[in-house]
Amino acid sequence: MEWLSAENVVAVGTAVVGIVASGVMVWYERRVPRRKRIGYRVQMDNPIGDDVRLGRANVRLGLFDEAPGMADATLVLLRIENDGSQSIADMDYTGRELHGLTAVFTDRVIRGVSVTQPPDTDHLMDHFTPSNGLGYQDNTLRIPRVPLNRGEHFKLLVLLSGGDVGSGIRLIGGIRDGEVHPNRSATPDEKPPLFSRPSRLITGMLTLCVLALAVIVVARDDTPPPIGCEQGQLTVTGSTAFEPVMRELADKYEKDCEGSTIEVDAHGSTAGVQQLAAQGAKSKGGSPPVIALSDGPKPSGLNQLRETRVAVSVFVLVAHEGLPVKNLTTAEVRRLYSDKVSNWKQLGGPDLPVHLISRDANSGTRKVFQRHVLERNEGANTSSDCERKDYTSAPVIRCELFSTDQVLSTVARIPGAIGYSELNLATGYEGVHRVTLDGHDPSVEEIEHGNSEYPYREIEYAYTYGEPPADSLVSSFLTYISRGSGQDVVRTHGHLPCSTPVGQKICAEG
Repeated sequence: MEWLSAENVVAVGTAVVGIVASGVMVWYERRVPRRKRIGYRVQMDNPIGDDVRLGRANVRLGLFDEAPGMADATLVLLRIENDGSQSIADMDYTGRELHGLTAVFTDRVIRGVSVTQPPDTDHLMDHFTPSNGLGYQDNTLRIPRVPLNRGEHFKLLVLLSGGDVGSGIRLIGGIRDGEVHPNRSATPDEKPPLFSRPSRLITGMLTLCVLALAVIVVARDDTPPPIGCEQGQLTVTGSTAFEPVMRELADKYEKDCEGSTIEVDAHGSTAGVQQLAAQGAKSKGGSPPVIALSDGPKPSGLNQLRETRVAVSVFVLVAHEGLPVKNLTTAEVRRLYSDKVSNWKQLGGPDLPVHLISRDANSGTRKVFQRHVLERNEGANTSSDCERKDYTSAPVIRCELFSTDQVLSTVARIPGAIGYSELNLATGYEGVHRVTLDGHDPSVEEIEHGNSEYPYREIEYAYTYGEPPADSLVSSFLTYISRGSGQDVVRTHGHLPCSTPVGQKICAEG
């Protein structure tokens, strides 16, 4: 079911968690007790004297030696604070006695007490009087009902004797709708957290849900499915230079449109167009399920073929990586392919024989080269293996291959070899380097910005036999590659889509 996608599940889950969390927090604030809290902790418990049994001997002077029973004196600093979410009034203490809290020092006897408070809380001192319950006896200290605003605290410095440092210290008492509890050790001036633990937990859960949703939204493929998905079978033939583009387009279309099968079978532009024309002539049901891609326009006389202009393709001359020829003029290229140059030293290069690695006569890449660079047909084939002449009287070594990949691999293998290829296929190919023409570097970006006079380029055509039915896979896939989201794939393969503003102008002029 389409609505049961991962992002929808996370989105609904986040909304549910948010609603439930809000309800729980409202219920918690209204129903759960212990919103009022008094926390306490021991900030100091030190010996005063030379009692080595504690392992912490120190020096003392004065009344400690004169007062009886002070041989094992200790000092305790007890911090008491409101670490809850609400203020505490004197009526919030639940004990029946006059005082509010009781501090018990196990195994020790209280000898004296001093009360301290932080700045701006002088009003607290008025509550520390015997009439309000302040007092001590033996090991028990009575603490008055001191009202505390949120975050306020006071400290009790207690002088004791008769017990070891570290003996138990407890604060006893009750708070209406709250609790008295020991809290964690912290610095004396540390403030209580702004949010409670449940609030932080819920916030963390919501944050994780939102992050999960964001990751899904960013990572998912937002590419819309092809316009008017259709089922059936389709064959795409023709240009080997455009074959990588068509294979990716076919895979994406099949993935987005279940029930469609697209076979890419490239044999060259001319062979593909002729195959389409032959199948169309035999077809009794109108337009056959075939699309032929061609580097440049179809041959004359095939008036029944209908064209769609897809992209502007850029081609390039490629040379063996060891050949130090980086640029050629158009005139020099014409001399090379007119069999007038047999050794690179004739063009200022090394003493190496020229090997012309060409495409077969059905190649659109070759026809573009002849039409826009040579302005004539290439010469005759003189070599079967691209390395040796088939007959000694041949002026140069020239061979023909059936695909762009064969041309590139052969040029990379033979020193002194030169050939041609679609630009994106040649870019980064190991063993070859690109050759500029008249100083113009082959660049789709420069062409798109109108800054290039580079000649070796052509429009990529898609041909069908007549007008395919509007509800056919042929029509749907043709729309996908020429106007739909498939144009993004065309661009990533180094071609300029005809749907772009500059592409429309160039394609219209072609």
